[in-house]
Amino acid sequence: MENENKHIVPYRTILLVLGVLIILTLTSVFLTRIYLGALTVFAALLIAAVKSTFVLRIFMHLKLENRMFTILTIGVATVVAFVIIGTITDYIFR
Repeated sequence: MENENKHIVPYRTILLVLGVLIILTLTSVFLTRIYLGALTVFAALLIAAVKSTFVLRIFMHLKLENRMFTILTIGVATVVAFVIIGTITDYIFR
């Protein structure tokens, strides 16, 4: 227990990321009030992807972990993206 690596993220970084997450959330809420057609969904998903990247890297300390965890996380996110794209494609072309 004494030799554990502690990942200490400064409070300034946490507060900065929290501010960015709040701004991105408000942006996605206001984006729903603007009609952009199919781009509305794309923009909302893009904002959600950016927000999840911040959460994964800062709050879940993925930035400080081994590269293998990062590669596996990207792999899982890619598989989930393909499943979502496949589902949307199936729904559209029925």
